[in-house]
Amino acid sequence: MQNNQEQTVLFGAGRLTIEDVVAIANGASAEINSSPEYQAKIDRGVAFLERLLKEEGVIYGVTTGYGDSCTVAIPTNLVDELPLHLTRFHGCGLGENLDHQQSRAVLATRLCSLAQGVSGVSHDLLNQIIALINHDISPRIPQEGSVGASGDLTPLSYLAAALIGEREVLYKGELRPTLEVFAECNITPIKLKPKEGLALMNGTAVMTALACLAYKRAEYLAQLSTRITAMVSVAMKGNDFHFDEALFAVKPHPGQQQIAGWLRADLQADQPPSNSDRLQDRYSLRCAPHVIGVLQDSLPWLRQLIENELNSANDNPIIDGDNERVLHGGHFYGGHIAMAMDTLKTAVANIADLLDRQMAQLMDYKFNNGLPFNLTGAQGERMQINHGFKAVQIGISAWTAEALKHTMPASVFSRSTECHNQDKVSMGTIASRDCLRVLELTEQVTAASLLAATQAIELRRRQEELDDRQMSFALKTMNEMVLSEFRFVEEDRPLEPDLRHFVSRIQQQYWTLY
Repeated sequence: MQNNQEQTVLFGAGRLTIEDVVAIANGASAEINSSPEYQAKIDRGVAFLERLLKEEGVIYGVTTGYGDSCTVAIPTNLVDELPLHLTRFHGCGLGENLDHQQSRAVLATRLCSLAQGVSGVSHDLLNQIIALINHDISPRIPQEGSVGASGDLTPLSYLAAALIGEREVLYKGELRPTLEVFAECNITPIKLKPKEGLALMNGTAVMTALACLAYKRAEYLAQLSTRITAMVSVAMKGNDFHFDEALFAVKPHPGQQQIAGWLRADLQADQPPSNSDRLQDRYSLRCAPHVIGVLQDSLPWLRQLIENELNSANDNPIIDGDNERVLHGGHFYGGHIAMAMDTLKTAVANIADLLDRQMAQLMDYKFNNGLPFNLTGAQGERMQINHGFKAVQIGISAWTAEALKHTMPASVFSRSTECHNQDKVSMGTIASRDCLRVLELTEQVTAASLLAATQAIELRRRQEELDDRQMSFALKTMNEMVLSEFRFVEEDRPLEPDLRHFVSRIQQQYWTLY
């Protein structure tokens, strides 16, 4: 994905988009709404809480224990220590850490929620998150330990700990003690006010951050898999009439129609290549708009779910400073993100499966209309010892199978926990992590498919069965861009470096497609 260092995202002034979160993740800076009206709204929430405390009002998580311990009253003299204990006893995350980009996205999603102005947090806390973003300091956040309600408690405890100068942060590519980095950057740790530990941790920021990143990767895969399908169709001497506009007018899914339109454009050549003798191509070509179209048609709905969650106040309790009410509820529940990610990972895994089937055809001499075994570029007696993309096709099958295995919905695996207080939970964070894994595997399939399709087109050109007049400008350009970084496989060589390079290109969204 592109670097966004010159962009600034404004928080607290209006709805943010998935693209805003991704921009922060990729280096954009942040600022908070400085209008007097907004500043006064934040002040009213803080003042209301302080007045309640002086009047010895009962506020969950402020004057009581947490979760099932909500019946435990906290002595007045210990109220100020409670948020520190909350951050510390949740410091039990395990697994791999979120990477720098993902951790920055978490900072953005948590800030967006708190900036709604109904969490009772102070300007100091909001500005501390801004400081971390703008100094490019990311909390170290372990991936595992959240059931998605009461939100992402354990992973978000690492964000809270960073704000007060505890634990570790990622800074300039290194994992370092937070206090050490703060001293270097002239940042003063804050002290959490009585409601602020809960406000930071009791929400859906981690799953939502990962969902924003996943969405943009899936959006790109829909485009790239369409381009690869067009390349495979040309290499296979497929039939472009399968994507006729009139044909798709009678099944009017707009995303499916979009994919068919992109394929028509990609296959629009000055002189169409000669087609095979088959009246109908096999399903992985003929039905490609129907497969990719499911993902394309899901994107607007998924955007709605993700962006509504992003722009929500999703902690508990909600502090209505304007009407001086404390509203106890369950907005930390991540069910919408769980459903979005369970849906998205299934649609993406189907892209891997589609490309896997296309590659099985493309490399099998019985089905590929005269291309060499396994797309080897060797000739003469050298063909006997060269195996081209044989092992790559096995790898594609392996990555696809693993992607499909991860499509079991996480959201149905609710577990009762925390003394049966959290007795129905979302598993939204696990769903988001699963989705990212499916995306990674599908990007591997896509990289391999792109190289194989390029190899196949180049073979047709060398066999003088294809020339520039028989390819659209888009396909010629794509072919040239790939070949500028990938050497045609004539003699067998390890292809791992090429595959890793092109996976990286895909994750960078390097090519502008449609």
